[in-house]
Amino acid sequence: MKRSEIAFGLLRIPLDFLMAVSGLLIGYKLRLDWGVIPGMDLSTSTADLLPLDAYFQISLLFASFLVIVFALFGLYQLRNTEGPLHESKNVAKHALIWILVVMAYFFITRKLAFSRLVLGYGVMVTVLLVMLARLLLRKIEKWFLEANIGRRNVLLLGANKISDRLGRALQKDPHYNLVGYLSEKSARMESFKFLGSLKELARTVRRHQVDSVILTTQNLSEVQDHEVLEFCRQSRIEYRFVPDILEVERSNVDIEPMAGFPLIHLKPTSLDGWGRIGKRTFDIVGSGLGLILLSPVFAAIALGIKLDSKGPVFFTRLEDDSPAYRVGMGGKKFRFIKFRTMQHNTHHMRSELAHQSHRKGPLMKIKNDPRITKFGAFLRHSSLDELPNLWNVLKGDMSLVGPRPHLPEEVARYEAHHQFLFTIKPGITGLGQVSGRSDLDFEEEARLDSFYIKHWSIFLDLKILFKTLVVVVKGKAAD
Repeated sequence: MKRSEIAFGLLRIPLDFLMAVSGLLIGYKLRLDWGVIPGMDLSTSTADLLPLDAYFQISLLFASFLVIVFALFGLYQLRNTEGPLHESKNVAKHALIWILVVMAYFFITRKLAFSRLVLGYGVMVTVLLVMLARLLLRKIEKWFLEANIGRRNVLLLGANKISDRLGRALQKDPHYNLVGYLSEKSARMESFKFLGSLKELARTVRRHQVDSVILTTQNLSEVQDHEVLEFCRQSRIEYRFVPDILEVERSNVDIEPMAGFPLIHLKPTSLDGWGRIGKRTFDIVGSGLGLILLSPVFAAIALGIKLDSKGPVFFTRLEDDSPAYRVGMGGKKFRFIKFRTMQHNTHHMRSELAHQSHRKGPLMKIKNDPRITKFGAFLRHSSLDELPNLWNVLKGDMSLVGPRPHLPEEVARYEAHHQFLFTIKPGITGLGQVSGRSDLDFEEEARLDSFYIKHWSIFLDLKILFKTLVVVVKGKAAD
């Protein structure tokens, strides 16, 4: 999902809240000064009105009710595919539910602290302001899209009537840029650019920076179906298809209508849209609190490292003074920080000791590694060496829970199916770490991490974090 889509989707929340507060305050002003009904002077009948500061406080509460109601009924979908008229109807319809919630509040508290007319004016103005604000936000988003900011490059797979109809709809939708289509057979569409056969999928995706693939043909073999789906997963490309074309797994499915067809969007993980926002919020809160609460532990570990061996407290650079990198989401490198557990300037010995690794796969694990200091062995045994990763989490390079962050030279040895691990951010801990730690073969760890990516939930994160504490207390060997 594009960052601009997330940004505009999130903006509707504070915007609705602000419009609700403004609408309720305008209702107060209307009631206080002149009323709305022609010939009706209400300026002298103000004994039942709350003071403005008290009314402002209750307006904040009622505005919160509005946001909660809209959220519960799906008015904050990050990707807004509804037309402006349909969105306005939804706002008006669910505003009625909001009014019922406000009335229930008065019924439960048994307090009606201000004029009913104030509330009536406020509700009408609020609904109008929310509609207008959302229309304005749509207009601003359209300006961005016309400047090619936030548009999704779409590639069609297939050349048939469905492809033609979808293509025409995509060309009219400012959210999308149709780059063309791929087709196996001689069928062609004059309205769109032909980019080659399905064998050209990888090259076409790279050349045109494709964000989304839509499969419209039923002529692919089962093997081709699987290859296209796996390629999209590994490349972090949105994959959608017209129903009844493929028999595929049904987890993490979204349905989006387009040109009269219900498009099925298979997400690699539920970590998309609100899932992504929820996990990032959880990471920020968790890492921020961790850095504050564990600051005395950081100081004690720093002292222990300095007393045990010469060199810096943190491992952030290699012998040639180049930054220490790990590979994160999308295969992008990021600067990595952890407590130093080895003798200073011994990273170059890694290749010399590689033959002693007892672990299968691209990852290296050496028993009785001569580079590790005495205090470093304790830090690794207790996993305390990874505490500075909380800074990487706060910066957004890592997550509290996710696949293990690996070295660039290790990633260079990955096979194609391992690229799926880069769908999300790497984590300080993960399902692999709590299911065997360094005793697992790489393929088994990758299988567990893939399971985590496909079945992510905030409750699974909490479960893994709890298990991590248990594993650390038990003191099993760590990387």
